[in-house]
Amino acid sequence: MYNKMANTEERLRQLKAFDESKAGVKGLVDDGITKVPSIFICKPEDPSAEDIPSFGNPTDQHQFSIPVVDLGDVVAGRPAKVIQDIRRAAESVGFFYVVNHGIPKTLLEEMLEATRGFHELPREVKAEYYTRDPMRKVKYFSSYNLYQSRFATWRDSMFCDMAPEPLDPQELPLVCRDITMEYSDQVHKLGVTLFELLSQALGLKPDHLISLDCEKEHLIASHYYPPCPEPELTIGTANHSDGTFITILLQDQIGGLQVLHENQWIDVLPVPGALIVNIGNFMQIISNDKFVSVDHRVLAKKEGPRVSVGCFFRPATSDKSSRLYEPIKELTCKENPPIYRTITTKEYYTEYYKNSINEVPVLKSLKL
Repeated sequence: MYNKMANTEERLRQLKAFDESKAGVKGLVDDGITKVPSIFICKPEDPSAEDIPSFGNPTDQHQFSIPVVDLGDVVAGRPAKVIQDIRRAAESVGFFYVVNHGIPKTLLEEMLEATRGFHELPREVKAEYYTRDPMRKVKYFSSYNLYQSRFATWRDSMFCDMAPEPLDPQELPLVCRDITMEYSDQVHKLGVTLFELLSQALGLKPDHLISLDCEKEHLIASHYYPPCPEPELTIGTANHSDGTFITILLQDQIGGLQVLHENQWIDVLPVPGALIVNIGNFMQIISNDKFVSVDHRVLAKKEGPRVSVGCFFRPATSDKSSRLYEPIKELTCKENPPIYRTITTKEYYTEYYKNSINEVPVLKSLKL
């Protein structure tokens, strides 16, 4: 008992020292570490640590590839094909690439470069943005659940609350200020288009998901995964599903993202100019399991840094929000009754954090 308490106290001391350095994982790498610190090591009993393969090893790959949806077919007068492709991907995989999405490739490249630019600022400059205060609209930190999880993740992140309350650009670091505002505007427009297509893929009117405020609130997360000296011992992002309607992801060419499909981890390979879309838990709830939200993770790698930018279209997170979420009435009937109970965002996150400790999927706990 004494040894366990001593180990717990020592771990807490290490977590605090790491957190209070405000230098993130990059700070450890800059200091020249050659071994992964113990607070980052995934224990064998952790689901995220099970059978971590080398990224891109064909012997580990299921014979499957992530679907591609060409939004150019809408412009070309073939919207029915796009709707069909999105329906198939959202129903069976929960992940798909979008190409010809209308966001210039130069803007994508500049957004990745700005993300790299922020995370490679001097540590004393970045430290001004380091916080775990949920009320701050721009937050930089490592491992959002640092003190609750059994292991820290090999990643630094900057989160920016872009909407519904407009973010004052002056709150953003200068190195990524203008490009973040421009990218946010462009990716929000793409989100609106995707919600219209997803509505039709569900057999609903194009504006149905918009009428539920699915596009109203979005968050941009800029992630930085430093090279890791012992990638087999840790993880970049632990196994999880997103508490969103949809997530739109921009990633660089390093790779490392994997999605769980039919109990196999599948590489989501970088495709130049493409964006990745994944279905979130709230979309699975309101679609009554028509669309699937699936687990995914990011491996730590010796190569790097890897950078990515996620745009999370999420339900209202304000404590004052009383909006209820439940399976869409038009998608249920006597033969296909609602699978999930009616919830608020607050109830969802209460279940999420409770079940993350017990390692129970949050959607399972929300079923009727």
